Amino acid sequence: MAKNHLNITRVFCIGLNYAEHIRELSHDTPAAPVIFMKPATCVIGPGEKIHFPMHGKDFHHEVELVVKVGEEGKPRTEAEALSFVDSITVGLDLTLRDIQKDLRKNGMPWEISKAFDQSAPVGDFAPYTKALDLKNISFGCRVNGVERQKGNTNSMIHGIPALLMAVSKVWKLYPGDLLFTGTPAGVGPLSVGDTIEIYGDGIGTFSWNIIE
Repeated sequence: MAKNHLNITRVFCIGLNYAEHIRELSHDTPAAPVIFMKPATCVIGPGEKIHFPMHGKDFHHEVELVVKVGEEGKPRTEAEALSFVDSITVGLDLTLRDIQKDLRKNGMPWEISKAFDQSAPVGDFAPYTKALDLKNISFGCRVNGVERQKGNTNSMIHGIPALLMAVSKVWKLYPGDLLFTGTPAGVGPLSVGDTIEIYGDGIGTFSWNIIE
């Protein structure tokens, strides 16, 4: 069994949280945050080689700002929710788009398109301080040196405090929980031999190679 070497408790992910991304996928804007989960063992750190998943063909990158929870409990207000943020980084919600489309068309759960091994790479975490404005963090990704995605948290439909509140209505938060907060427009395919690099202002730059 893969080791949870990053001491992650659970991985919560948010779908369809940027308007331009919703448009590029031709979806309707959801009224509430779309929440799904990945096993903690999907998380890998910077520099680990990513194996192209063999159960699909259309392997897409989705860069996201990622929040790590540092407290146990259920925030009662959005202001209180900020006190649950321990640190932040950027990460990838890797997706098999062909598998996801088939599953959606048939009304089936989408775990095999989103929650496979190595589907949640993350960078190193930067401590969160109140001096850091979570509403204005630029981030993006490059593939083989070409910029594919560039976004800013100021374009989120649901901000980070609201997302933490939505998750905690269903699940009590625990230290080590991760929250992937949604991806901006520009998602696209990855191939064997590609190098993907993601970055966030004030966070850093991290990269992975795609292998067979």
